[in-house]
Amino acid sequence: MKFYKDRKVVKLTRTSTVAASLDILLKGQLAYLNQYYEVVAVSGPDSHLQAVTEREKVRTISIAMNRNISLLKDFHSLIKLFLLFKRENPQIVHSITPKAGLLSMMAGKMAGVPVRMHTFTGLIFPSKSGSMQKLLIMMDKLLCACATHIYPEGNGVKDDLIKYKITSKPLKVLANGNVNGIDLDYFNPDKFSENQLGDLKNRLKIDCKDFVFIFVGRLVKDKGINELVAAFSKVEIPNIKLLLVGPLEEDLDPLLPEVLMEIHKNEKIIQVGFQQDVRPYFAVAHALVFPSYREGFPNVVMQAGAMHLPSIVTDINGCNEIIVNEQNGLVIPVKDDNAILESMNRLVKDAQLYSYMKQNSRKMIADRYEQSVVWKAVLEEYQNVLK
Repeated sequence: MKFYKDRKVVKLTRTSTVAASLDILLKGQLAYLNQYYEVVAVSGPDSHLQAVTEREKVRTISIAMNRNISLLKDFHSLIKLFLLFKRENPQIVHSITPKAGLLSMMAGKMAGVPVRMHTFTGLIFPSKSGSMQKLLIMMDKLLCACATHIYPEGNGVKDDLIKYKITSKPLKVLANGNVNGIDLDYFNPDKFSENQLGDLKNRLKIDCKDFVFIFVGRLVKDKGINELVAAFSKVEIPNIKLLLVGPLEEDLDPLLPEVLMEIHKNEKIIQVGFQQDVRPYFAVAHALVFPSYREGFPNVVMQAGAMHLPSIVTDINGCNEIIVNEQNGLVIPVKDDNAILESMNRLVKDAQLYSYMKQNSRKMIADRYEQSVVWKAVLEEYQNVLK
């Protein structure tokens, strides 16, 4: 049963383009906030939205929002959001993904929603060029013009918003960054017995002598998979495996044909597809490799750290805030397969460095990104803006 700790019930609408963002990125947070406000979650319709309804115990409403630019579809979504906000009359609308952010902030302003908040979980335009970059910058400027409060997920995102002059409004990073923090009880390697891990290793054909690198995320170009596979194919150290956990998306951002071929033919590359629970796969691995081109504040890197894994990450927003070079991982240049190869070789060969970073990994996540700290910061921000 709901209970509201404020005498006056305030309606809070959280929006995202696709329901997976609400389901995965904000897991647990909506239920927490629903103790204080009447939370309504809005996103595109799919099974993730039903999962949010059942787990978070909040009301959900489906409005389709296209991730790509489509003027006609975007206009229809804008009108539906406007009508929704007029009908629901929320005091706060808070969006977390690019298209939902633009449409929600515009519709919220049109509908007279008093508090319109957007969290930039990542920026697309810094990695683009030419007319596409100009268009994306214009869209983010419009988003910010319609919002009343703007929150970069991390300091790297904040710096880019300032650098590209997206807005002159105040920019505030909540807590130490990240939209949801990390559940340290859930992401804990002690949750898995030796027998469980042994069974999984047997199924994956991982030998006890193997050093296992893991990647978790979408298997697309922008995540650096082309460079990762190219680097791994050159590793000459025996007893080494690469575990790929995540869906292969061949439509939006496909991998090179030769990379797909290498993934399928290389017996040391283990591809398991999307997994609802990634923890067992972290638990059988030794280090995360996350060579992404761009991020906001990647949950995967925090999750790996909580599971006692050091990480090899690229020098991009979020990654270079979570990972301190040679403390809890290695920070390398973007799009550099030689740097990936050198870092993998270094972790396998330098046992002292690996052990040192592994010992630091969970503590450095716990000290900065424990989930309750982030949730409390979000709640306090709502209370402050409502004043």
